[in-house]
Amino acid sequence: MAQHNLTRIEAAERAAQISVTSYDVTLVLDGQGETFRSVTTVRFTADSDDSTFIDAVTAQVHSIRLNGEELPVDEHVSAARISLPGLAPDNELRIDADFFYMNTGEGLHRFVDPVDDETYLYTQFEVPDARRVFAVFEQPDLKASFSFTIIAPESWTVVSNSPTPVAGEPHEALAELGIESADMALWQFAPTPPISSYITAIIAGPYKSAHSSLLSCDGEEVPLGVYARASLFDHVDAEEIFKLTRAGFTFFEDLFATPYPFEKLDQLFVPEFNAGAMENAGAVTIVEDYVFRSRPKRSTVEARAVTILHELAHMWFGDLVTMRWWNDLWLNESFAEFTSTLATAEATEFSDVWTSFATVEKAWAYQQDQLPSTHPIVAAIEDLFDVEVNFDGITYAKGAAVLKQLVAWVGRDAFFAGVKRYFDTHAWANTELDDLLTELEATSGRDLRTWSQLWLEESGINLLRPIVETDETGQLTRLAISQEAVELPGRPVPSLRPHRVAIGCYDITASGQVVRTHIQSVDLYGPVAEVEAPAGASSRPDIIVVNDGDLTYAKTRFDEVSLRNAIAHASGFEDSLTQLLVFSTVWDMVRDGEISAQDYLALVGAHAGSITHSAGLLAQLRQAKAAITRFLPPHLRADARARFADDLWTLLKRAAPGSDSQLQFLIGFAETAETDSQLDRVAQMLQTGTAPVEGVSIDTDLRWSLVIALAAAGRLDEAGISAALEADDTAMGRNKAQTAKASPQTPAAKTAAFRSLADDRELPNSVVAATALGFATGLQLPDGSLVPAEEPVGSFATEYFDRVAGWWESRTLEIAQTLTLRLYPPATPEAVARTRQWLEEHPAAPKGLLRLMAENLDNAERDLRAQQTSMAALSAAGAESGS
Repeated sequence: MAQHNLTRIEAAERAAQISVTSYDVTLVLDGQGETFRSVTTVRFTADSDDSTFIDAVTAQVHSIRLNGEELPVDEHVSAARISLPGLAPDNELRIDADFFYMNTGEGLHRFVDPVDDETYLYTQFEVPDARRVFAVFEQPDLKASFSFTIIAPESWTVVSNSPTPVAGEPHEALAELGIESADMALWQFAPTPPISSYITAIIAGPYKSAHSSLLSCDGEEVPLGVYARASLFDHVDAEEIFKLTRAGFTFFEDLFATPYPFEKLDQLFVPEFNAGAMENAGAVTIVEDYVFRSRPKRSTVEARAVTILHELAHMWFGDLVTMRWWNDLWLNESFAEFTSTLATAEATEFSDVWTSFATVEKAWAYQQDQLPSTHPIVAAIEDLFDVEVNFDGITYAKGAAVLKQLVAWVGRDAFFAGVKRYFDTHAWANTELDDLLTELEATSGRDLRTWSQLWLEESGINLLRPIVETDETGQLTRLAISQEAVELPGRPVPSLRPHRVAIGCYDITASGQVVRTHIQSVDLYGPVAEVEAPAGASSRPDIIVVNDGDLTYAKTRFDEVSLRNAIAHASGFEDSLTQLLVFSTVWDMVRDGEISAQDYLALVGAHAGSITHSAGLLAQLRQAKAAITRFLPPHLRADARARFADDLWTLLKRAAPGSDSQLQFLIGFAETAETDSQLDRVAQMLQTGTAPVEGVSIDTDLRWSLVIALAAAGRLDEAGISAALEADDTAMGRNKAQTAKASPQTPAAKTAAFRSLADDRELPNSVVAATALGFATGLQLPDGSLVPAEEPVGSFATEYFDRVAGWWESRTLEIAQTLTLRLYPPATPEAVARTRQWLEEHPAAPKGLLRLMAENLDNAERDLRAQQTSMAALSAAGAESGS
C-alpha cells in the first residue's frame, strides 16, 4: 500500500481557507474481512467558494454529500484525497466509505492473538494516518471537536479519547448503513475538546483492564485505566503504573501550574506497536514490551517510567498546545523528553535517570548530529515525507539536552513561569517557535533570539578539548578549553556555540580510586576559554574531564595523559555519571576512528564489573557488540567474540547474586559465545533450565535469548526452535522464533528470510522486524563476503539495491523503513560503491528513502574507517611485539 504526501504549502493554503468545527465519525468494527465501514460528517467554514480537498486513504467510497448535494464518486476520489468543489460559508460534508484494516502498525491495526484467537484493534495516526480510518483534514493546525460512535461486538471493550460510555443498541445505526449483524453493541463517545486529528484514538477488542482515579489540582476527579490483551493481562503491574501516573500528575500540575487538560487518562498496552508509545489525548497507547512477562533489566523498568511520564507530559506539550506545522515538532517531543526525564529524576525512584539520559539519549543525538541528514532542532519540513523520518535523535534527545541548558541559563522558575504563560495564551490552539520564545523572554528578561538561532535553528555539533600545559617539573601552568566545529561533507559549518561547561580535576589514589580534587564551571563563548588552575596544586591532575556533570551538548576529548589514566582506572570513579562519560568519550573516539575497537573491548572487559548504573552498563555491552560486528574487520571477529565472552563469563561469576549486572552479563555471554566450550555452556543452560550462578532464573525471555544465540551459532535446528515455540506459543514467542529461524549463518536460512521479507506483503510489522533482525545476524563471513543466497535469489546485496526503491512505492512507511535499514548489506568497499551509484541513479526517489540511503552510506564508510584503525592497531601491536 503506497505512501501519500501533503506539502506545507498545501496545508497552509487549506488552513487559510477553511476552519473545522467538528467531526462525527461512525465506525463499524467486527474485525473480520479486509475492510471496515466508516462514515464521517464534518462541519467546517470557508472564506471563499473555491474548492479544497479532504484526506482519505480508502478501499471504496460509497457516497460523498456536500451541503446536501451528492458528488459523483468517480470524479472526486483520488488515491488519498477527495476533492470538494463550490464551498459555502458554512459546510456539512458526509463521506461513507470502506477503509482497510492494517497490519503495519499504522491506521487501524488489527491483531489476532494466537493464544485465544481473539481480535484486537487500535489506531496509530502520527503523522498522517487518521486518513486511513476516516475522512479528515489531516494537518495539525485544523483542530476540531471529534465525536466517535463505534459499533462492535458486544463482548468487546472500546476506548477513545473521551470517557467510556455505556454500550447501547446499534440496530438503528446499522440499518441506516444497510448492515445486518447480530451480537453488536454501540458506543457513543462525547465530543472532545478541539484537538488535532493525529491524537485521536480508537482501541477496541476484548481488552482487560484495571481502574483507579486521582484528584486534579482543580479538584476534578480524573479516572485512570490500564488495559492489555486478555492473555497478557496477568503480567500487567497496574498498581505500579498507577503509582507512576499519580507521581507524574502531581509533578506536572505543580511544575506547569496548569491542570491536566482532559477528562480521563487510559494507558493501553497494545500489540505490534511501532514505537514506544503514542500520546493520544486521554488514551495513550504503549508498546507491549513494557508488560514484563519475565524479569526485566532495571534499565527497562526505568525506560518504561520515562515513557509513561513522556506521554503524560504530552497532554500539555502537544495535545493542549500543538505545533502549527511539523517543523515545530520539537515543541512536542523535545519538551516531553526533557520534562519526563526531569519528572523521573525528581518524582520517582529513578533519581539517577540523568545518567541514563547522558549515556543513552545524548549518544543517540550525537550520532544523529554527525550524519549527512542532520538538521536543526527546528527542522525545515516541506512535506509529510520530510517529517516522517524526523522522529530522530535530534528532535528528541538533542532538543531535550538543549532545553536542559536553557533552563539552567534563564533559571528554572522563570522558565516554567514562561511555560505557564504559553499554556494560558495558546490552550487548544497551535503555535510556532516564536510563540514560546515570546513567553520565555517575558518571564526571564533575556533576549533568546540569538540563543535560538544558534541552538535551535542551526544543525551540527561542537567538539570540546582540554588545553593542558605544564612546566619541566610537571607543574600545571595553564588549563583551558578549546571549541571547534565538527565539519561534515556538504553541510554548513556549525557555529561555535555558547556553552556553560564544567571541568573536573581528578587524582588517582594509591588504592586505585579516582577522586575529584577540583571542579570549575566556565562560560565558553568562542574558540577558547581559560580555566583557573586548582588552588594549591603541585602538579597537573591525573585526569581532566571536560563537561564534567554533563552540563552542555557537545562532543568531548581527553588530553593524552588523561585518556591513558582514565582507561586504566575506569573502575575507580565513584560517580557513575563521570565514569560513564569516560566510557562514552572513548566510544566516540572509536566511532571516529581515533582509537581501535580492540581498545574499547578491553576497556569494557576490564571495567564493566564496576558499572552500577543499569542503562549505562547496557549501553556499554551493546556498544561492545557493535565494536565486534561493525568496527573490527570480519576475520578478527570470531576471536574477539570469544575473548569478550570469556570476559563476560568472568564478570558473571563475580557479580553479586540477583544483581542487575549479573543478569546483563549472562545475556551478554549467551549472545557473544563463540567457541565450542562457550556454546556448550549456553546449551547446558537451555537443556537444564538452570543458570550457572545463583540469583538468575531461566525465565521465558532469557530462554529465548539462549535459543536465538544457539540457533545463530548453528547449534539449534528448526526442531529445537519449534520446541521452544511450543513452550511459548504467544505473539512474542512467535516473533522470537522468527528471529531464531533467520539467524543461522546458512544460505537456506538467510534466503528464506530474505524472500519472506522482500516478497510477502502480508507480513505484519512485528514479524518483518523480527525476521529482519535475524537476517542481519551473521550475514558477513570471515573473508568479508556475504552468506551465499540460494535460487531464485541471486546476491542479497544485488537484490537489495534492485528492490529498495520499489519498497517505497508499494509498502507503507514503517515497512519500507525497516527493509531499507535492516536489509542493507554489511560494510564493504563494494557496498559503499553500490550505494553511491544508487544515489547517483535515483535523484528523484522519495526523500525519506534518499535520507536513509545517505545514512546507510555514511555508516558504512564509518565502519570501514574504524576497521582500518583496528587493523593499524593490530599491525602496530605485532610490530612492537616483534621488536
